Amino acid sequence: MGYTIQKSVAGDFGEVVDTTIAVLEDEGFGVLCDIDVQATLKEKLGEEFQQYRILGACNPALAREGLTEEIELGALLPCNVIVYETDEGTVVVSAVDPHQLVGIADNEALDSIATEVHDRFERTLSTVNDEFESASEA
Repeated sequence: MGYTIQKSVAGDFGEVVDTTIAVLEDEGFGVLCDIDVQATLKEKLGEEFQQYRILGACNPALAREGLTEEIELGALLPCNVIVYETDEGTVVVSAVDPHQLVGIADNEALDSIATEVHDRFERTLSTVNDEFESASEA
Protein backbone atom coordinates (compact mmCIF):
# COMPACT_ATOMS: atom_id res chain seq x y z
CA MET A 1 0.00 0.00 0.00
CA GLY A 2 1.35 3.43 -0.93
CA TYR A 3 2.16 6.00 1.69
CA THR A 4 2.08 9.12 -0.49
CA ILE A 5 -0.19 10.95 -2.87
CA GLN A 6 1.52 12.62 -5.80
CA LYS A 7 1.40 14.47 -9.10
CA SER A 8 4.03 14.89 -11.80
CA VAL A 9 4.24 18.28 -13.48
CA ALA A 10 6.22 19.84 -16.28
CA GLY A 11 7.75 23.02 -14.93
CA ASP A 12 10.80 24.73 -13.53
CA PHE A 13 11.81 23.07 -10.26
CA GLY A 14 12.09 26.33 -8.29
CA GLU A 15 8.76 27.56 -9.60
CA VAL A 16 7.08 24.28 -8.64
CA VAL A 17 8.50 24.55 -5.11
CA ASP A 18 7.34 28.18 -4.78
CA THR A 19 3.89 27.34 -6.15
CA THR A 20 3.58 24.35 -3.82
CA ILE A 21 4.43 26.50 -0.79
CA ALA A 22 1.92 29.17 -1.85
CA VAL A 23 -0.85 26.64 -2.43
CA LEU A 24 -0.14 24.94 0.91
CA GLU A 25 -0.52 28.35 2.55
CA ASP A 26 -3.85 28.82 0.73
CA GLU A 27 -4.95 25.49 2.25
CA GLY A 28 -4.03 26.68 5.77
CA PHE A 29 -0.58 25.09 6.06
CA GLY A 30 2.58 26.85 7.07
CA VAL A 31 5.89 25.43 5.94
CA LEU A 32 7.84 25.07 9.18
CA CYS A 33 10.97 23.72 7.54
CA ASP A 34 12.35 23.54 4.03
CA ILE A 35 15.16 21.03 3.66
CA ASP A 36 17.23 21.23 0.50
CA VAL A 37 18.42 17.63 0.29
CA GLN A 38 20.63 18.29 -2.74
CA ALA A 39 22.53 21.08 -0.96
CA THR A 40 22.73 19.15 2.31
CA LEU A 41 24.21 16.04 0.70
CA LYS A 42 26.69 18.18 -1.25
CA GLU A 43 27.76 20.00 1.92
CA LYS A 44 27.84 17.04 4.29
CA LEU A 45 29.00 14.24 1.99
CA GLY A 46 30.45 16.03 -1.02
CA GLU A 47 28.08 14.04 -3.22
CA GLU A 48 25.80 15.09 -6.05
CA PHE A 49 22.08 14.41 -5.84
CA GLN A 50 19.04 15.43 -7.84
CA GLN A 51 17.02 18.51 -6.91
CA TYR A 52 14.98 17.43 -3.90
CA ARG A 53 13.21 19.47 -1.23
CA ILE A 54 11.34 18.36 1.87
CA LEU A 55 8.70 20.82 3.06
CA GLY A 56 7.46 20.30 6.62
CA ALA A 57 3.84 21.45 6.39
CA CYS A 58 1.64 22.14 9.40
CA ASN A 59 -1.94 23.33 9.74
CA PRO A 60 -1.97 24.68 13.32
CA ALA A 61 -5.68 24.13 13.96
CA LEU A 62 -5.62 20.54 12.72
CA ALA A 63 -2.35 19.85 14.54
CA ARG A 64 -3.85 21.11 17.80
CA GLU A 65 -6.95 18.98 17.28
CA GLY A 66 -4.81 15.92 16.60
CA LEU A 67 -2.53 16.51 19.56
CA THR A 68 -5.57 16.90 21.80
CA GLU A 69 -6.72 13.43 20.71
CA GLU A 70 -3.27 11.82 20.72
CA ILE A 71 -0.43 13.60 22.52
CA GLU A 72 2.22 11.36 20.92
CA LEU A 73 1.06 12.46 17.45
CA GLY A 74 3.75 15.14 17.57
CA ALA A 75 6.30 12.46 16.71
CA LEU A 76 4.65 12.27 13.27
CA LEU A 77 4.39 16.01 12.67
CA PRO A 78 4.82 18.08 10.61
CA CYS A 79 3.42 16.34 7.55
CA ASN A 80 6.02 16.20 4.81
CA VAL A 81 5.51 17.30 1.25
CA ILE A 82 8.40 16.58 -1.11
CA VAL A 83 9.29 18.10 -4.46
CA TYR A 84 11.91 16.43 -6.60
CA GLU A 85 13.13 16.33 -10.18
CA THR A 86 13.20 13.00 -11.97
CA ASP A 87 15.92 11.85 -14.36
CA GLU A 88 13.47 12.58 -17.19
CA GLY A 89 13.19 16.24 -16.10
CA THR A 90 9.65 16.19 -14.75
CA VAL A 91 8.97 17.45 -11.26
CA VAL A 92 7.08 15.33 -8.76
CA VAL A 93 5.13 16.83 -5.87
CA SER A 94 4.32 14.20 -3.29
CA ALA A 95 2.66 14.40 0.13
CA VAL A 96 2.53 11.86 2.89
CA ASP A 97 -0.87 10.13 2.95
CA PRO A 98 -2.26 11.23 6.34
CA HIS A 99 -4.41 8.09 6.57
CA GLN A 100 -1.26 5.97 6.47
CA LEU A 101 0.54 8.31 8.86
CA VAL A 102 -2.09 8.43 11.60
CA GLY A 103 -2.92 4.77 11.08
CA ILE A 104 0.20 4.09 13.12
CA ALA A 105 -1.50 5.65 16.15
CA ASP A 106 -4.47 3.26 15.95
CA ASN A 107 -6.82 5.96 17.30
CA GLU A 108 -10.15 6.30 15.48
CA ALA A 109 -10.53 9.86 16.81
CA LEU A 110 -7.82 10.87 14.31
CA ASP A 111 -9.66 9.53 11.25
CA SER A 112 -11.63 12.72 10.53
CA ILE A 113 -8.48 14.84 10.93
CA ALA A 114 -6.59 12.56 8.54
CA THR A 115 -9.42 12.88 6.03
CA GLU A 116 -9.35 16.69 6.29
CA VAL A 117 -5.57 16.82 5.79
CA HIS A 118 -5.80 14.30 2.93
CA ASP A 119 -8.45 16.39 1.18
CA ARG A 120 -6.36 19.54 1.56
CA PHE A 121 -3.26 17.78 0.20
CA GLU A 122 -5.27 16.42 -2.75
CA ARG A 123 -6.46 19.96 -3.53
CA THR A 124 -2.91 21.27 -3.17
CA LEU A 125 -1.52 18.72 -5.62
CA SER A 126 -4.36 19.27 -8.08
CA THR A 127 -3.92 23.04 -7.94
CA VAL A 128 -0.16 22.80 -8.49
CA ASN A 129 -0.78 20.42 -11.40
CA ASP A 130 -3.40 22.76 -12.88
CA GLU A 131 -1.07 25.77 -12.55
CA PHE A 132 1.61 24.08 -14.63
CA GLU A 133 -0.78 22.56 -17.15
CA SER A 134 -2.13 26.05 -17.78
CA ALA A 135 1.38 27.45 -18.09
CA SER A 136 2.37 24.83 -20.67
CA GLU A 137 -0.74 25.58 -22.74
CA ALA A 138 -0.02 29.31 -22.90
